[in-house]
Amino acid sequence: MSRRATVRVTENFERNLDEIRRFLEEAELSSAFGALLDLVFDDVIPSLEVSPLIGFDFLARAPHSAEVEARILALKRRLGSDASLREYIAGEYLLLYALSGERIHLLAIKHHRQLSFDLQALWRR
Repeated sequence: MSRRATVRVTENFERNLDEIRRFLEEAELSSAFGALLDLVFDDVIPSLEVSPLIGFDFLARAPHSAEVEARILALKRRLGSDASLREYIAGEYLLLYALSGERIHLLAIKHHRQLSFDLQALWRR
């Protein structure tokens, strides 16, 4: 039997959860936040632990401009050769995670009605 991957939650992921909570409260759907937490901790994390490659390779998309191609190359260099950036859709949410060996870092989560991932802020040092 293969080893289970270790899943870690990043500070950015936690901030995204707070943003989703506020987003749901503004939409008068605050009860949906508890369901989101159940989804993440009861379904998503156990699924990733067993099948870390379940998400789509985020960087596998064909770039349609020189700028996008340059940013993808920069992200690949930053991740290193042994890591991948993956996205996973769970219900109404899109999760972004980094996979390196048997380690998974949950980087970001957004409700499908929110705008986009802020990768610029994610990679600041």
